[in-house]
Amino acid sequence: MKIITIFLIAVSLAMDAFAVSISNGVCTRGFGKKDAVRQAAFFGGFQFIMPVIGWFLGCSVKTYIEAVDHWIAFLLLLVIGGNMIYGSIKGEDDDNSCSTTLTNKMLFLQAVATSIDALAVGISFAILDVNILEAGIIIGVVSFVISCLGAWAGKYLGDKLQSKAEIIGGAVLILIGAKILLEHTLLGVG
Repeated sequence: MKIITIFLIAVSLAMDAFAVSISNGVCTRGFGKKDAVRQAAFFGGFQFIMPVIGWFLGCSVKTYIEAVDHWIAFLLLLVIGGNMIYGSIKGEDDDNSCSTTLTNKMLFLQAVATSIDALAVGISFAILDVNILEAGIIIGVVSFVISCLGAWAGKYLGDKLQSKAEIIGGAVLILIGAKILLEHTLLGVG
């Protein structure tokens, strides 16, 4: 497989992480460069490791993973997004409705949810005899960079949207989960 093809796959896989990064930048009070890099390290790290794991799993579990990957991603994003919306509505009397803190647990769940598809890609790479180390590094680095860009874009939007930012961020996560679910169930993509 050519490097340009792996790069395009990497960009495609990083789009969910990009959208989640935007919502984190929007909703995290005091979001700064350190948060952007930490978030990008989680997303880039998981986007690197998941294809490698998928590659090692190989074809024997491909059917099982494809059958549930979209449900796992959907449920994780629904829970995270729902909690963000609930927290915003519950704290609506506060002057700062966007009070989400960017914990490692939250980043871990988001990274898993946005990298499930990369696991399936890794299985495909095993079938195609792709150099998994090279592919994993490309996917991880691309995701890291795109996540940083999303975080900074989100920080800019957060300054403009203020009071409704957490609701918007939560809705974005839920919509991403719904998109993944619809693509896999109704549209037969993936």
